[in-house]
Amino acid sequence: MAFDASITKRARKRTLLSGQSVVHVRYVVNFKDPLTGRRSQLFFGRHSDAVAKRNTLIAESSAPKPTTVVVELTVAQAIDHWLQNRQGSVKPATWRGYRQTARYVIGPLVIGNAATRRFATMRPDAPPHNPTEEMLGARRVSGLTTADIRSWHQRVAKHVSPYTANVARKCLKAALALAAEDFNLRIAPMPTQLGRGRTKKPKAILSPAQIITLIEHARDDLDRGLYYAFPFLTGARPSEQLALLWEDVDLVDNIISIRRMQEQNGALTSYTKTFAGFRHIPICPLLREMLLRWQARCPAQGGGRARVFPRLGSKKGVRWQSGGILTYANFRPHYWRPVFAKLGLPYVAPHSARHSFISTLQMQGIEVGLVAKLAGHANAAVTLSHYTHALRGGEAAVAALEEAWTPRY
Repeated sequence: MAFDASITKRARKRTLLSGQSVVHVRYVVNFKDPLTGRRSQLFFGRHSDAVAKRNTLIAESSAPKPTTVVVELTVAQAIDHWLQNRQGSVKPATWRGYRQTARYVIGPLVIGNAATRRFATMRPDAPPHNPTEEMLGARRVSGLTTADIRSWHQRVAKHVSPYTANVARKCLKAALALAAEDFNLRIAPMPTQLGRGRTKKPKAILSPAQIITLIEHARDDLDRGLYYAFPFLTGARPSEQLALLWEDVDLVDNIISIRRMQEQNGALTSYTKTFAGFRHIPICPLLREMLLRWQARCPAQGGGRARVFPRLGSKKGVRWQSGGILTYANFRPHYWRPVFAKLGLPYVAPHSARHSFISTLQMQGIEVGLVAKLAGHANAAVTLSHYTHALRGGEAAVAALEEAWTPRY
């Protein structure tokens, strides 16, 4: 149907407050919007402006429409696009894990044990000695169905493990969602009721009484007390704790800013584990006391940005430069583990302190939204799924934390 636009003249007589009568003349362009099909009107004060607009609308309607380009993206290309998008925004080790998992999506999958698949990964150009099974790499994203994904998931669970199949499904889901957003593709819904796979063992955590014992010991340990008390008082991840700089600690407003992580080799990143990891943690009075005391004793560092948790020098005849970079591989055996043996406490991993921080705040009645914010969780559901309760304010949270871990005499 041809586009049509007409111009009508509308004159309205109005009486002003002074009693004088005036006539307002408007020229109206009447047309049907080709996109919505609804009648539309445009008003102009001059006839020439209305004519110009009508002619523009007619010219635009008769211009050739651009051809819609349909992107025929394969699953392998979607995975590659997703990996490129994630590179630089997560730790290199995390990205390598994504790339490894993506192989179970793209295929082919070598049928055999873990050693067989590892050998095939190390020598991808060598002819396979074991049978292989095609995965989803060659399938078009637009033609992929929920049934296809379910069948693929079942095959990975059968030949590798249900846990690996679930991890690979998360990778596929993220890649397809990005492809749908960037290339305007229709994607199939993810199948449901696939099973949870490997059941995670509950993470061992200390009891409140045991944490009180450890915190009390840390207050008297002038050299290393802050190293093992800090995660219990802030909920920081080990990689966030070791990356903390003094410029991130505001002892005036009592705020710690989490802005980065530390890699396994000690290098600092410009990002956290997730976007929600960028956060501010209130400093409770106990932690402030320990930070002020430690700031005066913290070894000076030659050049660079001063770390809150540097290496402390020689130990058992091995001489290291005091104030250097403290890696996680050195932190765990020399700064974390010894205090548990000394106090007769059951050993827990450094990340367990983060669980204790979150669980304690929830037991003290702090809303789950605030707990998730302090923990750096993007979604409060993550907090609930790993622990158990945004917002009264950070002061209420740290007050509850100090109340929970203060000895009763």
